[in-house]
Amino acid sequence: MSGVDSVSERDARQVSEAARESEWGRPSFGKELFLGRFRLDLIHPHPRPTDEDVRRGEDFLDRLGAFLRAEVDPLEIERQSKIPDRVIKGLAHLGAFGMMIPREYGGLGLSHLYYARALSMVCQAHSSLNAMLSAHQSIGVPQPLALAGTDEQKRRYLPRCAKGEISAFLLTEPDVGSDPARMRATAVPTDDGYVLNGTKLWTTNGVVASLLVVMAAVPKSPGHPGGITAFVVEADSPGVEVLHRNQFMGLRGIENGVTRFTDVHIPAENVVGAEGRGLKIALTTLNTGRLSIPAACSGAVSWALKQAREWGSERIQWGHPVGQHEAVAEKVAYIAGMSFALESVVRMSSLMADEDRNDIRIEAALAKLYCTEHGWQVVDDLVQIRGGRGYETAESLAARGERPVGAEQALRDMRINRIFEGSTEIMRLLIAREAVDAHLSVAGDIIDPAKPLADKAKTALKASGFYAKWLPTLAVGAGNAPRSYSDFGALATHLRFVERSARKLARSTFWGMSRWQGGLEKRQCFLGRLVDIGAELFAMSATVCRAQMLLDDRSVDGVPSVELADLFCRGARRRVDRLFHELWANDDAVNYAAAQRVLDGRYVFTEREVVDLAGDLPLINTE
Repeated sequence: MSGVDSVSERDARQVSEAARESEWGRPSFGKELFLGRFRLDLIHPHPRPTDEDVRRGEDFLDRLGAFLRAEVDPLEIERQSKIPDRVIKGLAHLGAFGMMIPREYGGLGLSHLYYARALSMVCQAHSSLNAMLSAHQSIGVPQPLALAGTDEQKRRYLPRCAKGEISAFLLTEPDVGSDPARMRATAVPTDDGYVLNGTKLWTTNGVVASLLVVMAAVPKSPGHPGGITAFVVEADSPGVEVLHRNQFMGLRGIENGVTRFTDVHIPAENVVGAEGRGLKIALTTLNTGRLSIPAACSGAVSWALKQAREWGSERIQWGHPVGQHEAVAEKVAYIAGMSFALESVVRMSSLMADEDRNDIRIEAALAKLYCTEHGWQVVDDLVQIRGGRGYETAESLAARGERPVGAEQALRDMRINRIFEGSTEIMRLLIAREAVDAHLSVAGDIIDPAKPLADKAKTALKASGFYAKWLPTLAVGAGNAPRSYSDFGALATHLRFVERSARKLARSTFWGMSRWQGGLEKRQCFLGRLVDIGAELFAMSATVCRAQMLLDDRSVDGVPSVELADLFCRGARRRVDRLFHELWANDDAVNYAAAQRVLDGRYVFTEREVVDLAGDLPLINTE
């Protein structure tokens, strides 16, 4: 692709904008929340799985749990930096590689809910297992084909994936991450297909996969609209070469590498969707595919709660269990609240995906953002609670006769989740774009410097009508009425807070647009805080609705669930209040100016005694 290094900001933005789903054909709780409308009816009564989903899902979880306990040794995976073949074969025999593949193609056809619960369980055995299975099914060959594949492609590839042939998804390149306009990999049309050339980086499962979904740019030519396109590629095709298996801070068993394609022939029938649809397919795949990471985080946090509870009760310091000391108790309480909240967010999002009556692109993104950020904090707190034993490896603990609790491994493994499938910073921008979509739809031309004055005038007239109706709805709502949401008993006060905060969030977004107009997109810290507020409100809503469902069902978990929901919501409300305050009282401008001075070299004097042994190799190798 020529000129990739000179792609302008505007061109890059247009590529990403063209790939996003612009229509909202179904209701969205998250979209309404950012518009100041608390649509409780979209999530309450809490969605429930069908009896058939429960029967087949519970049966699989029972078999999966028994297998993990009998066959997986996390210390072995850490030692060898590899998942043993017997484990992979055993998972294939269970059908774990086909959890989300329809039964007509040999898969288990599990619901999103039970897929998420299975990944939560697998993550507790070893995070590399979760990475392998989720990369295979959530973004590998099965999901893109489910969304855009032909019947023939599904018949040809899905049975292979269901039986245990591993697949991988190849998008990222050495110098291309979240900016696909600069993609270098090309697929040049020929008489009977395409010729693929390029290099892909961080190819999860790519080292061992037999089937690949590869994104490459097709040059525009007669009969070819061109653009970023998705292809199914056989990994043993001539010209496909795995150059390197990457090693990471965590996920010691992950098969992630660098793959080079040199004049690889791809049959025309291996195009997924159509030319130029690759990036849209990738983003659509991630709408539900992103839920695999929150599921893993939820599983890790549940595991962390068990370890914190046991250690906090048994370890004695100054005559008391450490969990009775207030400083540690605060961390234990935070972990407990987050365990219930993260599980609630994952279950709500997964069940909404199963119902398929709502557009959950915002909810899935919020779930990914929220669960990864707080999941990281939870495992960091667990390491702190366990002290020296939190920092010591599980193998070392076992060697001296103590229980091999891998807290330090959990910390290492959890860290990547804030980067995988959209970093925290990118997720905030992605969600913020969706959050302001309604505003851009009615007022976008006003803030677009490329639009002529006549268009701006027409848009201003249309926008004035929209805001004249919308702004008054943000003044007063159910959150101001003391008896609102009374069916939720003690938790009603938290729903009233969510409703009030949703309207305040919408007002804040409007004020930000009024203040900065087209410059709002540069106010990434401001937008990030708006998104974080929305994430807290979504988590509170999911948590309260789940607790109330359990209470209404007279479950033995009902009353304890209400206690945990209340605990979580109290902390969430404090975080929301702080974020609202920091929207307008912050050091964003000062920090940005200081960072530019750092990058310009003004403060290199502070580095004079730095001993940097990394050498002179390039920071980014594009060869």
